[in-house]
Amino acid sequence: MRRKLISLVVLIVITLTATLSGCDSDKTLTTVRLNEVVHSIFYAPQYVAIEKGFFEEEGLKIELTTGWGADKSMTALVSNNADIAFMGPEASIYVVNEGKEDYVINFAQLTQRAGNFLIGRTDEEFKWENVKGKTIIGGRPGGMPEMVLEYILKSNNITPFEDVNILTNIDFTATAGSFMGGTADYTAEFEPAASKIENEQKGHVVASLGIDSGLVPYTSYMAEKSYIKANKDIIQKFTNAIYKSQLWVDEHTEEEIAEVIKPQFKDTDMELLVQIVKRYKDQDTWRKDPYFEKTGLNLLQNILDSAGELSERVEYDKIVTTEFAEEAIKNIE
Repeated sequence: MRRKLISLVVLIVITLTATLSGCDSDKTLTTVRLNEVVHSIFYAPQYVAIEKGFFEEEGLKIELTTGWGADKSMTALVSNNADIAFMGPEASIYVVNEGKEDYVINFAQLTQRAGNFLIGRTDEEFKWENVKGKTIIGGRPGGMPEMVLEYILKSNNITPFEDVNILTNIDFTATAGSFMGGTADYTAEFEPAASKIENEQKGHVVASLGIDSGLVPYTSYMAEKSYIKANKDIIQKFTNAIYKSQLWVDEHTEEEIAEVIKPQFKDTDMELLVQIVKRYKDQDTWRKDPYFEKTGLNLLQNILDSAGELSERVEYDKIVTTEFAEEAIKNIE
């Protein structure tokens, strides 16, 4: 009886020690409030960093929220409801041009191509001139998906709304359903809508807007100038974790990536998840390091200018810092 009692006491002590140790470990982590523009497989490396514990390795605990729109993510950032925001860097350009003194600076880039695809009704041998005289379901006026589409059309000597009709009044969540219901000749869709349309044999991906628009800094991590200045150590650790995930994604298969990020997309079938990751990986969607290049910002501002959404060009050094990316690249292999 006495031996059983001693064993029970020892077991309780071990359990309490492990629990308290876990609590102490959690207390050593610095919480970072990260607001992402949407929750999408398009951002796979971010979820790899979360699920593989790369942030924890750097001493950070990520509190992830989703803005469901760049305007909402930027509002969260500038109202101190987020420390770091993840969205299109065009938002940081708008903030500077609006005259905000504590403006937003991009410190790490994740995606380097647009993530949407043009879907047609047939598996045609596609050239952009094919859309002349046709109708495309586009995006919200002034939004990056729509601006990228219009930029590609203009680059191929096609005048939007004259040579081709573009529908911009269909809600983002309804575009795929509208196309499958018979609306328009083409639709520009993100994943998983693009693959679902193909899998249901309602259309075919005929072009990648990410490839045809070039290397665009489609999404990046940003924070207010004051936050970066006061929290350089946190920004560095955050960038280190993102770089680790970029290296991991580059070195692993779509099946391995899908398996790691599955907890973030529990309602997505594994086969579909692998299909989507493969499509993005094959087109070199994700940067292999967090360095935000000047040529990318130039192209982004060209796209904004072409769409009539740029009031004034912003200097690269004003809204981009490569300090943290350079340090991560130097120290992490």
